Amino acid sequence: MTHRPFVPLALVALALAPAAAAAQSRPETESPAPPETGLPRKHAPEPTGAAITAGDLMTRLYIFADDSMRGREAGTEGNVKGTDYIAHQIEAMGLEPAGEDGTYFQTIPLETRTLAESSSLSADGKALALGDDWAPLGQRPVEETSLQVVYGGMAGDTAHAISADAAAGKMVVYGVPQGASLGSLFRGRPGPETAAAVAVAGLDQLPPRFRGFLTRPRTFLDEGEESGDRGPALLLVSSAAAEALLGSAPQGLEPGAAGGTATLRVDFDVKPVPYPARNVVGIVRGSDPKLAGEYVAVGAHNDHLGVGRPVDHDSIRIFDRVVRPEGADDGGKQPTAAQQSEVDSVLAAYRKTHDDRMDSVYNGADDDGSGSVTALEIAQAIQAMDPHPKRSVLFVWHVGEEKGLLGSRWFTDHPTVPRDSIVAQLNMDMIGRGDASDETGRTKFGTPFHGDGRYLQLVGSRRLSTELGDLIERVNREDGHDLLFDYSMDTDGHPSNIYCRSDHYEYARYGIPIAFFTTGLHADYHQVTDEPEYIDYDHMARVAKLVKDVAVHVADLDHRPRVDQGKPDPNGRCRQ
Repeated sequence: MTHRPFVPLALVALALAPAAAAAQSRPETESPAPPETGLPRKHAPEPTGAAITAGDLMTRLYIFADDSMRGREAGTEGNVKGTDYIAHQIEAMGLEPAGEDGTYFQTIPLETRTLAESSSLSADGKALALGDDWAPLGQRPVEETSLQVVYGGMAGDTAHAISADAAAGKMVVYGVPQGASLGSLFRGRPGPETAAAVAVAGLDQLPPRFRGFLTRPRTFLDEGEESGDRGPALLLVSSAAAEALLGSAPQGLEPGAAGGTATLRVDFDVKPVPYPARNVVGIVRGSDPKLAGEYVAVGAHNDHLGVGRPVDHDSIRIFDRVVRPEGADDGGKQPTAAQQSEVDSVLAAYRKTHDDRMDSVYNGADDDGSGSVTALEIAQAIQAMDPHPKRSVLFVWHVGEEKGLLGSRWFTDHPTVPRDSIVAQLNMDMIGRGDASDETGRTKFGTPFHGDGRYLQLVGSRRLSTELGDLIERVNREDGHDLLFDYSMDTDGHPSNIYCRSDHYEYARYGIPIAFFTTGLHADYHQVTDEPEYIDYDHMARVAKLVKDVAVHVADLDHRPRVDQGKPDPNGRCRQ
């Protein structure tokens, strides 16, 4: 699951969350120590069969999320290895290739944009240091220009906001109260659209590990992305830089106060990624000649985060279970004194029986190795059916989900089957966890909840088609799956915005009914600790059987699932 849409802005918002938020409740009986799963770090592969089994899923996931795949980041050799594995598997099963030129692959035009050293910002001729004093948040170049600086007020203070006329053509600098959250500010674009540039004085409040993110290379699709980055140039600046730009500390100024002159230049070096970024696409052809040209799409994403700096695996896992029970979604939390004491105590006890374990590979076993190998398992099961379902089943393993849903956006904009022939899309992302020790999410109002052995979150299943949501409930009940559905994360206005954060939305934006299946978040989300040994394979098999049966039931309907809800704007911004 992608961390947030429009990653740079969202990461800043998350990282600047108040430390006080760390004191989330956790059941008193829950141990923060890494649970002993009884599963090995390595697993010898065994032959897979047509039946969906926990053993098959375990064999596939230990291969797909192995360290040798190097975290499967889009545009890297590791992702090529992962997509080669998927393609070889579906070829052996006998799925029809549905990529480009008779292959199983659809390559997306992924490029890397690197901030150039020629980028600069100065205040009245005094150069400010890139990375320490300022960093751009946008992804488009800015030709060197001189701008009058004006104070915009405190970030988030709409009651005293600077007017559009006062901001026109200028650099607007916003102050930030110490410890304040910029989450609400960075959900949209801060400042008036009339400004030439907007600088927010929050760089000091970013943890050091986040600052490098702002200037590291970023990947993007080379088709139409620039059109989405209009409006003022966005900058994050330090408090010292804000004072230099304004001529005095922001706290002593009134909104609209004039500052000095800023000279801004933002340059990027752009080049293709070193390895092809590929969707993998295959078809189980339908048995009804009249309906075989329609498709039920089943999807997952094949990429993850790649390789990072070496860290101690077990200390990270213990820390996150105490302080950040939703992993990267809790990335801005800092421990309270009591929590740090708990971490130190648990880690000391753990070290008595476990050696250090340095780790740098983001294996993505749950995110989304679990969905990817489950899609393989479902494909093998449906391909073995005699006869096949009436409609065809289209399997797509999307690339670049972690880069902002890029592979699914490319596929739905450039589908390899007619887009209007896709009657529904079933997306699986993170379906390998969800037990009682996992904080799988929080209610709209912030109360944490946990899973169990029958737990499954559903998101979006009735947002376009009430009939599809009802069908999933009926299949679960009548076909004996007996999973407990949780719709908490699907509520309108939920701050986690899960509906917009995985590949199903790229189908939904075109009016295609979708359902998103997930067992939710956990402390290993987007961490090096997301490993195959922590997956609940029996639970995962239970989810796989449900999704397979739902796909077959939809494929055998005598009509398309009815769309009875409003369709979104295909080019608009997703809001849950």
